Parts: sequence; structure tokens; C-alpha cells
Amino acid sequence: MATRFSRRQMMQGASGVVLAQSLAEAAVAASAPRRWPIEEGPNTPKICLSAGDGGRPLPAPPQPPGREAAGPGGPGPGRGPGQGRGRMMGQYGGFLAPSAQPAPPAPAPESGRRPGFFGDPSAGYQRIRQLGVSHLIYVGIGGTPWTVEAVTRAVQSAKEHGLVAYHAMINIPNSIIYGREDRGKDMESVIASIEAAGKGGMPIVEYNFYAHRVIEGYYETVGRARAGYTAFDYELELLVDENNLVVQPIYRDENGRITPETLAAFPNARKVKVKDLPALPREGARTLEEMWANITWFLKAAVPAAEKAGVKLALHPNDPPAPISRGSQQIMGSLAGWKRLISIVNSPANGITYDCGVTREMGEDPVAVAEYFGSRKRINHVHYRNVIVEKPYEKYQEVFVDNGMVDMFGVMRALVRNGYNHMIYPEHQRALDYDRERAPGGRLPGYPGGGGYTGLAYNVAYTRAMLQAALASL
Repeated sequence: MATRFSRRQMMQGASGVVLAQSLAEAAVAASAPRRWPIEEGPNTPKICLSAGDGGRPLPAPPQPPGREAAGPGGPGPGRGPGQGRGRMMGQYGGFLAPSAQPAPPAPAPESGRRPGFFGDPSAGYQRIRQLGVSHLIYVGIGGTPWTVEAVTRAVQSAKEHGLVAYHAMINIPNSIIYGREDRGKDMESVIASIEAAGKGGMPIVEYNFYAHRVIEGYYETVGRARAGYTAFDYELELLVDENNLVVQPIYRDENGRITPETLAAFPNARKVKVKDLPALPREGARTLEEMWANITWFLKAAVPAAEKAGVKLALHPNDPPAPISRGSQQIMGSLAGWKRLISIVNSPANGITYDCGVTREMGEDPVAVAEYFGSRKRINHVHYRNVIVEKPYEKYQEVFVDNGMVDMFGVMRALVRNGYNHMIYPEHQRALDYDRERAPGGRLPGYPGGGGYTGLAYNVAYTRAMLQAALASL
């Protein structure tokens, strides 16, 4: 008996053949061995470290109250390391009280080997490369305005040590941040620096834009197996002097309470909570719209210059993201602020430093936020770290990269999925005993409870595992 096929049956049959072929090809691809190791490339994110992460001398911890150095250069009563050095250094909320036994001195270098932490800087670059890291950020260029010669020299120096200088931080003058009458002249210097970065081969320029950074709320806490964590508390009680400066150093017990010895060392200091710290005379109290007006003026001048120079700008969010920072509101202390920033000048050159730790500190979903900015190509730099948040914006701890509330793998997948191909910095390493024993204090500058090279190696290893897994999964 003759068999008749309809057109519909013929199409179904053809579709079945195509589907079977596709499934067969997929099965072959799935069974084929994946080439390992999965490595970074032009179209992938790249793990980076800062130029000093390979083993700069770590600062010694502050001396207990009453035992400060007396001579020139010593901290002296009521002064702390770095006080008066600008917005990034100064008055911290407190350290754990030092143990009765002093830390052992750093071991002497072995004969015939590089002098390590305290010697040839090329040894630090070698330590960075030993971790499989080939890109440098926070490259030192010198004072502004940057010159093409200075940028080129920094890029070439890194290249000579087998590294790629990819990113530098520029200091935005106070006249611009506070909207003073003389900001025009200072803006010329910033634009000249951006132009020099482009001509000298530095593709990313990062900056901060805040009236005050409330690091007074940082203090050291005890983490797993007594590793050092960095905590922030908007309600933290401080001791301040007659000028409303936080006395230094403040020591606390493991519950965050100021020790009796510290209280006795500063009998004339009064107690003030972080949230109640008044504005400093040199900064004043800045409203949110005032700060938005100032950064709008900045962006409308800086972004066109960056576009022309082939440079991308990355604004770091306010960290800590406390609502009020010594009387001033914070434009980059909320997700709404991040979104508003990139809308002021619609350009890939106007981007953010996406910090998944800060994102969680604000109570937001780091994966969703990475998707939002990554899909719009507005992430120009990434800080990769983890936190445990008790109260968004106001109370949290910076913890090991593997045991916080951030879905670190989800963040990495979002970055890879959206084609992010700039730097990922596995920052804010925790203080491990090994670092404490080998270098004075074993502290990450600026973060009580921060660690050194060993903690950094842990961060890099974890981040590379997340990156390889994300690249393999997509």
C-alpha cells in the first residue's frame, strides 16, 4: 500500500533530525575534556593586586596609652598613626588591647636570598607574580598633575618586572569636592592627569568623592580562630578631645568595650557616638544635593576628557555607607546614588568601582547589583570581599572572603556573564597569626583587624577558584 506524507509530517521529520544532531553534538562537547587550567584573557576579568601588596613593611600597632614615643615623629598623647594625612588616614575606632607578650621580631633574611619585606622592592613584585597575578592597581605615579613621562615610567617599571600597570587612583582636590570658587584651576590639573593617563597607557583612573569618610567607626574584632576582623558600628562609643578629634590609640576588649587603661589614659576626653560626631571645621557639613551639584560639575568636565583620552573613570562608593558622615550626607552611600551617578553623563567612561562588600553593607543583593551595572557596561573596577551585616548601613563586620553573606560565586558569574574584562581586587585580607609574627602588627593600613601577605594569598586563591568556576560554568 502506498504511503503518503504531508508537508507537515515532512517538516516534523526534518526538525527531529536537526534536534537529534544538536543533541549529539552537545553530548560530544560535554564529554570532551575541558582544557585546564582555565586562564585569564583579554575577554575575562583579571585578578589584580596593588603595587605594595607583595610585602611592604606593615605598620607597627599603636603603642598602648601612656607608652607613646616621645621624640619627633612619635604619635604623642591623643595622636594616632597617619592623623592629619588627609581623608584616607586618621582616627580609627579602636584596636584590640595588645597581649602581654610582644610579637617576636621579624626573622632576619636568609643568606643569599632577597631581603623580603624590608628590602629590594622587586621582591614584592615577585611575590605578586608567585600568586599568579600579573596586573597591578593603585600604581604610584606621583603628585598631580600627572605627566605623560611619569605615567609611562610607572607602566614601564611594572613591565620590567613582568606585570601590567592597569589602574591608578587620583586624588580629587577639596576645592572640587566642596565646590569652592578656586575649583576651576584644580580641575585643569585633574584633566591634565587624565590625559596623561591615556597617553601613558593607564586605562583606568579611580577616585573618591566624599566630604568625610567616617573611618572613626572602624574597630578590630575577633574572628574564627582569633583571626582579626574589621567591624563598623554607627553607635560605637568613642573618646574625643576638645577639638572633636578621636584620641588615639583606643583599645577595646573582645566585646568592643573601651578598656579601663584607655579611659585612664585620657581623663579629659568625653564620650561621643560615631553617629553624633560633629563636622570638622575644615570640611563643614554638606547636604546631599550640594554634593550632587559638585560631582555633576566634575563629571561634565572629566568624562569628556576621559572619553577623548581613552580612559575609564571609576568612582568608589562611600565606605562605610553610614547615612551621615560627620555631618555630611553621602552621594554614593546607597544604590539609588550609584544609579544616579551613571545617569549624570551617559558614557562607559563614567563608571563605578563595584564593591560587593559595600553592596551587602547597604542591604542590597550583590548579584542583582552586579547584573544591573555589568549589563550597562558601567563597572570599571571591582573590589571583591565579604561581610556579615547586622544592620544595613550601620553595623557589620568584614570577614574572610569565604564565610560572609555575599554570594561570591554568584557575583563572579554575573561579572563573567556580562563580559566584564577589567580588574578584580581581592582586598581587605584578614589578620592571620603568621603575618602578625613576621611583620610588626601584621595590619592592613587603614583597617583595624586587617592582615598582611598571607591573608592576601588566601584571598587570591579563593578568588581564582571562583573565577575559574564561573568561566567553566558559562
